[in-house]
Amino acid sequence: MQNTTQKTTDQTIDILNNLIETARDGQNGFQTAAEGAKSPELKSFFSDSATERANFATELSRLVTTMGGEPHETGHVAGAMHRGWINIKTAVSGNDDKAILEEAERGEDYAKKAFTDALTESLPAEARTVIERMAKQVQQTHDRVRDLRNQARATAK
Repeated sequence: MQNTTQKTTDQTIDILNNLIETARDGQNGFQTAAEGAKSPELKSFFSDSATERANFATELSRLVTTMGGEPHETGHVAGAMHRGWINIKTAVSGNDDKAILEEAERGEDYAKKAFTDALTESLPAEARTVIERMAKQVQQTHDRVRDLRNQARATAK
């Protein structure tokens, strides 16, 4: 039977690994969005967001390693589908910035939920601090995507 400290550490590693997968899914989704966006502003924003999520995954991986765990190297097994990025390829193939933004917002909704849910758990102080910072950045990115989507919708009318 595991002691309480080990169980808590294992649970924290599981939470962090889930967030690593979420960050990798976002990285992949934003990269795809950057490749398909027509607007140079959107290409740059999506590319920067992909880099941000790659950095999240790297930082979370270091934390998992520090705790004695094995960090996940890829996104979720069903990856994009479960993280709201499933239709990004379709949106990209249509070369429609508004559709790409709508899919990006859907992906960000999942990321926001994953980070918010993680913060409801009992976490060591270091992990909580990192996740809180990342959750704020995810919220900011979500809001930026939403605002850009709203602009695209207004322009499309």
